[in-house]
Amino acid sequence: MSQSDRELASTFIPADIEAPLYEKWMKAGYFTADAKSEKPPYTIVIPPPNVTGVLHIGHALDHTLQDVLIRMKRMKGFEALWLPGMDHAGIATQNVVEKQLAAEGKSRHDLGRDEFVKKVWQWKAESGGAILGQMKRLGDSVDWSREAFTMDENLSKAVLTIFKKLYEADLIYRAERIINWCPRCLTALSDIEVEHQDIDGEFVQITYGDPGETQISIATTRPETMLGDGAVAVNPDDPRYKDLVGKQVKLPYVNRMIPIIADELVDPEFGTGAVKVTAAHDPNDFEMAMRHNVPMVVIMNEHGVMSGTNTQFDGMDRFEARKAVVEQLRKDGRIGWEKRPYSHSVGHCQRCATIVEPRLSLQWFVKVAPLAKAAGDAVRDGRVKIEPKEMEPRYFEWVDNMHDWCISRQLWWGHRIPVWY
Repeated sequence: MSQSDRELASTFIPADIEAPLYEKWMKAGYFTADAKSEKPPYTIVIPPPNVTGVLHIGHALDHTLQDVLIRMKRMKGFEALWLPGMDHAGIATQNVVEKQLAAEGKSRHDLGRDEFVKKVWQWKAESGGAILGQMKRLGDSVDWSREAFTMDENLSKAVLTIFKKLYEADLIYRAERIINWCPRCLTALSDIEVEHQDIDGEFVQITYGDPGETQISIATTRPETMLGDGAVAVNPDDPRYKDLVGKQVKLPYVNRMIPIIADELVDPEFGTGAVKVTAAHDPNDFEMAMRHNVPMVVIMNEHGVMSGTNTQFDGMDRFEARKAVVEQLRKDGRIGWEKRPYSHSVGHCQRCATIVEPRLSLQWFVKVAPLAKAAGDAVRDGRVKIEPKEMEPRYFEWVDNMHDWCISRQLWWGHRIPVWY
């Protein structure tokens, strides 16, 4: 070797050093875990990044922390496995391929389910390699011999197996409940797929009932949903409405008589102290309706278009209907005070930013109460420790207040629920 060969380069070029070094590590099998090893095991399953995207700075930090732990355990004599993989990202991936079809003037319905799924697999084969390449560039010491994808045959079988076990254990059930519905993606969403943002809307007072008959004023930020009201609710301790509880009031435009009920969920300080109960389009209203046997009337189709109200508002988009309903109420002298703008928190679809519609729908759910209790008890009795300990109250706030989890999606790409009708 000449003197010049031994000299350090004047500048460090990572691509010249890192890629060959990583290739050397892989060929030597440094990251491959031996299932038959007698060493104590240490395993991290990588939180699989979505196949639709690329790794960002958050992934880089997360992967660095995992890599540090895995390498440390290897050096300490553990049989360390860092399992790599990607998530099929049902909603996001279907959206990507649907947009490609839309550019060609087609929809998934033009292809049919089987052909559409084939097209998604083709897209995955073409685009899924970017993330894996990034992981190699980061130097992730993962066991590539065990690389997994959440739609792989063995993982799909595992999903069906666990579904069946949970169903037989009475932890999965099918029922009509209020779910988060995206009118653009046309699917139910879980709570974590909904991002809440403060937006400026309007808060209006509306009078129900005709002069000379029972009348009551409610306050709402969603006047268009009044067409699906099943009741008006007041707080049982509110002296203003004691004489009205149990009476019926006429709902404008649909001319349906609805009861005035008393429920402790109503805040007397909110608005007029009387609220509309639209059980099929609001989770709190749904709970009140269940307690008081209030009718649940769905007034929008899956696209967020008014439907089945038998009024002039049918066929309007929900936001178009909101303006039209308020305008008609104003003409009829039923609007009291109006607050504009009125800032309030509204859920948006994480994938497409469309405002989510709470909607009564027949879906599949996980019964979380026994699972959440087990997770909470594991920390309470010391089997699991949270670091730092000051974060325990935040954990309990989350785990002790969970409600049943909607797991079904109205998609063509993803794991199919193993039930046929």
